[in-house]
Amino acid sequence: MLVKCTCHGSTYEIARRKILRALVEFRIRGVKTNIPFLASLLTHPTFIGGTCWTTFIDDTPELFALIGSQNRAQKLLSYLGDLAVNGSQIKGQIGEPKFKGDIILPKITDKTGHAFDVSEPSTKGWRNILVEKGPEAFAKAVRANKGCLIMDTTWRDAHQSLLATRVRTVDMLNIAKETSHALSNAWALECWGGATFDVAMRFLYEDPWDRLRKMRKLVPNIPFQMLLRGANGVAYSSLPDNAIYHFCEQAKKCGMDIFRVFDALNDMEQLEVGVKAVLKAGGVAEGTVCYSGDMLNPKKKYNLEYYMGLVDRIVKMGAHILGIKDMAGVLKPQAATLLVGSIRKKYPELPIHVHSHDSAGTAVASMIACAQAGADAVDAATDSMSGMTSQPSIGAIVASLEGGEFDTGLDTTALRAIDSYWAQLRLLYSPFEAGLTGPDPEVYEHEIPGGQLTNLIFQASQQGLGEQWAQTKKAYEEANDILGDIVKVTPTSKVVGDLAQFMVANGLSYDDVIEKASELDFPSSVLEFFEGLMGQPYGGFPEPLRSKALRNRRKMDKRPGLYLDPMDFDGIRKKLKDAYGGCTETDVASYAMYPKVFEDYKKWTQKYGDLSVLPTRYFLARPEIGEEFHVELEKGKVLILKLLAIGPLSEQTGQREVFYEMNGEVRQVTVDDQHAAVENKSRPKADMGDSSQVGAPMSGVIVEMRVKDGGEVSKGDPIAILSAMKMEMVISAPHSGKIGDLLVKEGDSVDSQDLVCKIVK
Repeated sequence: MLVKCTCHGSTYEIARRKILRALVEFRIRGVKTNIPFLASLLTHPTFIGGTCWTTFIDDTPELFALIGSQNRAQKLLSYLGDLAVNGSQIKGQIGEPKFKGDIILPKITDKTGHAFDVSEPSTKGWRNILVEKGPEAFAKAVRANKGCLIMDTTWRDAHQSLLATRVRTVDMLNIAKETSHALSNAWALECWGGATFDVAMRFLYEDPWDRLRKMRKLVPNIPFQMLLRGANGVAYSSLPDNAIYHFCEQAKKCGMDIFRVFDALNDMEQLEVGVKAVLKAGGVAEGTVCYSGDMLNPKKKYNLEYYMGLVDRIVKMGAHILGIKDMAGVLKPQAATLLVGSIRKKYPELPIHVHSHDSAGTAVASMIACAQAGADAVDAATDSMSGMTSQPSIGAIVASLEGGEFDTGLDTTALRAIDSYWAQLRLLYSPFEAGLTGPDPEVYEHEIPGGQLTNLIFQASQQGLGEQWAQTKKAYEEANDILGDIVKVTPTSKVVGDLAQFMVANGLSYDDVIEKASELDFPSSVLEFFEGLMGQPYGGFPEPLRSKALRNRRKMDKRPGLYLDPMDFDGIRKKLKDAYGGCTETDVASYAMYPKVFEDYKKWTQKYGDLSVLPTRYFLARPEIGEEFHVELEKGKVLILKLLAIGPLSEQTGQREVFYEMNGEVRQVTVDDQHAAVENKSRPKADMGDSSQVGAPMSGVIVEMRVKDGGEVSKGDPIAILSAMKMEMVISAPHSGKIGDLLVKEGDSVDSQDLVCKIVK
């Protein structure tokens, strides 16, 4: 078929621009090069100047360096079609959102009834001091402040702790300008880093750097804080030092201000890598002590002397601010008074910032105790996103301190207005709720961090251990003791959690793990911990358990960065450019942290495009038949969509046709029906009495095969890599022999004790 388009104008330039606009509106399926070629021709300087010659096309090879259409609308329809047929594929989602209506943006007023003009962000705030005078002056201003400053964690740790880190960028941007006014006196917003970085790519299919840039544009006045895992960056084990420096440089350029730097084992050498990287990047370095156990109990491992020794070293590093990070919410009010009071007495000029969780229900009291003992800032979350595994209520803390010596400077009326938005939004994310109904003082025993507990509940459910949750919590205590009573925060908390689930899934007791360590296929995170990839634990590694578990694997008894080769950034840039046609420095940083996650994210966006523009309701659940909704691809470009029909299943192809109306025209996408394609066949189980049979140690997905049918293996050789959510485990050969009856392949889902293969001696 031939399509002819004729345009005219009063001048050559007007006609040229008119035909270019007309071409942009064309959609021709199947042929990918015709319109891009014509657009390349029409925009070439020689053509614009009107000086072309007969062989111009032959003589101008750059005309064929085509940039194709983004085809954003069709990619978006492909996702919506898949959603309509197969439902949401977002991991962790159970059911559909409870909230079906439109979220109403609040009108922001203060106590006097004055309404804020939120058409533009506020320009008043603590960040002005930082931008104009630098980190040192900022730290001095914090210490000179007479009241208690507040950092709002709603944009990161609150939803990480309550909603499995699944809150999307669009939902924070929708309330961003209002937040810039309502919290203009807030010390900071915690909004980035930690688990939000990989979850953005892994589960939400968003660019975390794009999130940071967009938030910064709409909230220019309040300092942003991120969570940096020391020498791990935002990854789960140590990286080369240059990767941390590169990451911090990019984060600062994209708008990050305060870096809360911690090490999961309070390994000060590991922590110092992060602090120095932040200082070099020009950020505010908050060197952080992780609080664990009960310092008031003389039988516990971590006492006041231990913590004061850590503070001394952080001060010597040159950190601008001292952070105290109570990951599990086990810092009791009396302990808070003693710890903060002791630090304040020894270091009267040092700004102190305290973070906690409300798991036991005592965090409001603990944060007030911190303020009274000399802390300059404490963390809190908006009321409807506070409590339990999240941070304490911002409204409760502000009201408790209002009008007194430690007044926060925040307006409770404005805070409640912001909270009305989050109360609605939480209902939209109801599929990610963990089902917690109140405080859990048992946290003083199991010490599961608030940010981990909800994820652990979900992981246990996914692995078929949901009904054994009480047993999992008890196993968490035992796993911690097995590992030497370590400080538990990402990534070491993951080590304890992985070991606990491994024990429950395989029916292992404390004694079983100790006695059978040389035979067990421990989760990868446990082996990485024993190797020393996460640093050195206080008091050393438990022996002989460590040596038995590692067998022939290496041991690092110094800082891991000393053993690692520098990151090859030039090689990464070349690889990304070859694979995707180009890359940014933030792409390089993402790949350095999570190579596989970044590649999977890019594959997803190549297939479905940028889904961050899609309203969350239609990201998580299909619209009703006949329901109309809008999607703004960019300013001025809006799609008006309506789901018309879902066709019958084709028995020959296992596919369905999905029909949408887009801007008045009917569009159709073909979708594989995953429910039709799955045959309900159970896998044979391994006979535990037959030593030749190798079974899956727990439920998960086979992500990598290391052997082939007929191949020879020695005892301990890896057979396959099993992944269950973020936990990876090596399935290894229990003895030497020849692989036979290999029943799984990469991508297969398996249940616990499903037969993987046989090894014939």
